[in-house]
Amino acid sequence: MAFDYIIVGAGSAGCVLADRLSADGRHRVLLLEAGPRDSHPLLHMPKGMAKLFEDPRHMWFFNTEAEGDMPSEYWIRGKTLGGSSSVNGMVYFRGHPEDYNEWERMGLHGWGWADIGRAFRSIENHEVPGGDRVQGGPLDIGFDQDATPLTEAFINAGEELGIPRVEDLNHADQEGVGYPTRTIHKGRRQSAAEAFLKPARKRPNLEVHTGVTIDRVLFEGKRAVGLVGTRNGADIEYHTQGEIILAAGALSSPQILERSGIGDGARLAALGIALVHESPEVGENMLEHRLLMMQFNLLKPWSQNPEFRGWRMYLNGLRYYLTRSGPMAGGSYNVGAFIKTDPSLARPDAEVLFAPYSLALNWEDKVTTDSAHSIHMFGYPLRSRSKGSVHIRSANAADGTTICPNYLSDPYDQQVTLAMFRMQRKWASQPALRDVLGEETLPGPSIESDRDILDAFRSKGQAGFHACGTTRMGSDERAVLDEQLRVRGVSNLRVVDGGVLPTMVSANTNGPIMAIGWRAAELILQSSNR
Repeated sequence: MAFDYIIVGAGSAGCVLADRLSADGRHRVLLLEAGPRDSHPLLHMPKGMAKLFEDPRHMWFFNTEAEGDMPSEYWIRGKTLGGSSSVNGMVYFRGHPEDYNEWERMGLHGWGWADIGRAFRSIENHEVPGGDRVQGGPLDIGFDQDATPLTEAFINAGEELGIPRVEDLNHADQEGVGYPTRTIHKGRRQSAAEAFLKPARKRPNLEVHTGVTIDRVLFEGKRAVGLVGTRNGADIEYHTQGEIILAAGALSSPQILERSGIGDGARLAALGIALVHESPEVGENMLEHRLLMMQFNLLKPWSQNPEFRGWRMYLNGLRYYLTRSGPMAGGSYNVGAFIKTDPSLARPDAEVLFAPYSLALNWEDKVTTDSAHSIHMFGYPLRSRSKGSVHIRSANAADGTTICPNYLSDPYDQQVTLAMFRMQRKWASQPALRDVLGEETLPGPSIESDRDILDAFRSKGQAGFHACGTTRMGSDERAVLDEQLRVRGVSNLRVVDGGVLPTMVSANTNGPIMAIGWRAAELILQSSNR
């Protein structure tokens, strides 16, 4: 069919691309998504995502490899219009400006803060304007400003630790503690599908096909000309004289490239896949945040745990549908902080998030809150350096994926993790929390030595679900993509998702990936006008 652009994946980047590339009506755009439409009511209720975490109709489940004392674990990703932005924790952070200026210094011209900062401001529509919070963009962004004695005590304790209280955690210097911005508007989740795709679907030059799982890219020589996959269980092919853009995510886009013949030649030959282009870094350089839940009993009945159990949960669900308010309308984390584990640092190197509830330690295959009044907090090094990988097991997608996180293998990550964890412990012992927090139940006060702390992060921690870097862009020839996000060695093929990040950004990745989608659309449209 005569599409100018075929986009694979309707996640945070894919929805932005579909909107921007179809906006002026000059180009025909096709957006393909493996999951269903985002019509399930729990996708729009902010706290509803927990009930979808076990639903294979709306979630991808990736199983990682066990590594030493670190057990295998499931990584989940959204499988619906909006992708993971439809099921994530809704925290909205930009990252530090220097994250992007570093990319510019690496030779990635047009990716510095001057351009990416403009992209952020273009997509945002803040409920509470002021400072660098702008209005007018398609993405509604709210503030978690529901101050409670518990959240205020936590913020006050951060101030006692020397962390400045800030009005906006997206301010230029980033350091501080306060109430986070979030992708919630009037009690409703603002996914990429809600913000960007829903308005764009009215355009006659945009088609959206759901239930489409793409297996590989078709080539004529080195030119990408189509896609092979299945739609609702039946084989299907798409052909185009235009461009193909993989936006399937940092875990899935490299798999599609490898099955298409782009990757390490020896690896592909062993799997019986004909080589189209030698690109040994496909699936390599994977960066991820590693966190460990810290859980504390409360000395006062201030947690939200009872609100998500028994009859109260059903009553709060009814309240939500009648008024779009109450616990079900809130974000996943009520207080955030960007901290320096060393005061001499030029910018924060760790992020901490706090929630006024905690998860039961024995889930019994279901997500539920603890029966006692308790809370949890966690943190992770912002700019992780430990590199893992994701690769296909065979030419058959049904055979699954080999994911090796390689957590905490870099000494830098170990150093920041240890300093951050000890700062969290010190935070919990500040005067503002002395009459609020009781016993540390997870990981427990017996975990004290460097070795014990790192072992706890490895054996009892979890992913931040921020994997990136697997199809990195770079100015060097080994990089999978060039600075225009074109796949090196072939034509008419780009990647636009979290895999393109050359380094980890200092934030949760949903906001940065949407901004990258916006910036990528600018570059794509500029090249089409030449």
